[in-house]
Amino acid sequence: MLKMKDVPFVCSWSGGKDSAMAYYRAMKMGMKPKRLLTMFEEEGEISKSHALPFEVVTAQAERLGIPLSIKEASWSSYEGLFTEAMDECRAEGITHGVFGDIDLDGHLEWVQNTCAKSDIVAVHPLWKEPRHKIIVDLIDAGFEAWIVVVNTTMMPAEFVGRKFSKELIVQLEALGIDACGENGEFHTVVVDGPIFSSRVPIKIGQTIVKGDYIFSPVMIND
Repeated sequence: MLKMKDVPFVCSWSGGKDSAMAYYRAMKMGMKPKRLLTMFEEEGEISKSHALPFEVVTAQAERLGIPLSIKEASWSSYEGLFTEAMDECRAEGITHGVFGDIDLDGHLEWVQNTCAKSDIVAVHPLWKEPRHKIIVDLIDAGFEAWIVVVNTTMMPAEFVGRKFSKELIVQLEALGIDACGENGEFHTVVVDGPIFSSRVPIKIGQTIVKGDYIFSPVMIND
């Protein structure tokens, strides 16, 4: 594995499994986490794509022990605010950004080009690894992840609210569903694992349907 000892990085943090694995792999490479960046919806109530509330993302950051930056963006303002966040990181002396993309070339190109504007080097610890291997490694490393968003045009709604396990991987792949969800089939929340000081105490609420998507709202379980 590539060694990048003590290189300071900001992690693009969705709160889901891929960003958590990228963070974990970056740590294994010797890199030093300095900041998380999470992009939220314009209203600031939930994160983009993963629909995680502020208090859940904040609880994750607290257990990682590093500062959290949040930008509230529409899709039209996303790139400008992302660049603004990268500029802020670079001004703090952070030289690298860590991202959880796996094999979608368009995502890679956008991240590299956008980071370059801020003189940030984009690092993709999961790039071109087999998707199946990544999700098995996640479980073997001791991460706890839950499916919280499902695109019902791509997979059955019944999988929302399910905890990740090797049995779940078998079930998904038997249906021809990518168990990594890299094509947008589903999104996850990670609540425990080797990068956290303790488990994030969550509870999952009643499902909500919005168009083609079904959500299991995630809340902190006080």
